[in-house]
Amino acid sequence: MGKKITPYRDSTLNKKEQVEKMFDTISGNYDGLNRVISFGTDIKWRKRVLKLIQDKDPDSILDIATGTGDLAIKFAEKTNASRVVGLDLSEGMLSVAKNKIEGKSFSNKIQFIKGDSEALPFEDNSFDAITVSFGIRNFEYLEKGLSEIYRVLKPKGIFIILETSVPTKFPVKQGYYFYSKTLLPVIGKVFSKDKVAYTYLSESAAVFPHGKELNNILQKIGFISVENKPQTLGVATIYTATK
Repeated sequence: MGKKITPYRDSTLNKKEQVEKMFDTISGNYDGLNRVISFGTDIKWRKRVLKLIQDKDPDSILDIATGTGDLAIKFAEKTNASRVVGLDLSEGMLSVAKNKIEGKSFSNKIQFIKGDSEALPFEDNSFDAITVSFGIRNFEYLEKGLSEIYRVLKPKGIFIILETSVPTKFPVKQGYYFYSKTLLPVIGKVFSKDKVAYTYLSESAAVFPHGKELNNILQKIGFISVENKPQTLGVATIYTATK
């Protein structure tokens, strides 16, 4: 795997603590900035994850790194699941998520909790489906986090990752690097309270293992039926795996 990238390079905090601090800071405008920096395509990608979950018709779903809860809320609204849990390190992000479900008819079957993806507060074999969207590259120890996911996923359960990736074909690859290294940090500095957050998000995406490399890590952990499906010319990838 590539070198470890952290949000605040001169900080004495570990990566996990830095990520928590960063997302607490940007939680208020996170949703809007996501729409801007992805040109709205992140909505389309999440809809595809939702469809994959609907096809499996799970009764219990865990959404790790849930952020402001968009995907977990869709699971509560659009599936037959009786239990949906959104887990995140950031209290700031979770407070936004909780505000979104106040007074909603499905609020009794969805729960947002603070927790560590590398020490999940659940028993073995607890969930029929687990998802992580745009959060797995923030794990401090990737294999430890994936092992925890494997542990709490039920046998035959589905695990889905949605994560940014690096296109490989010309000229998309060159355009991606220009946008992510030049324009994305500028947009983040203009619109975000945290001037380094979107530089970190760009740099962490560039070094994170994707495609077959991440497939191999998932298989090493013990997952089977591992597949990766590039999205929008390869700027994101959806991974599916089974226990």
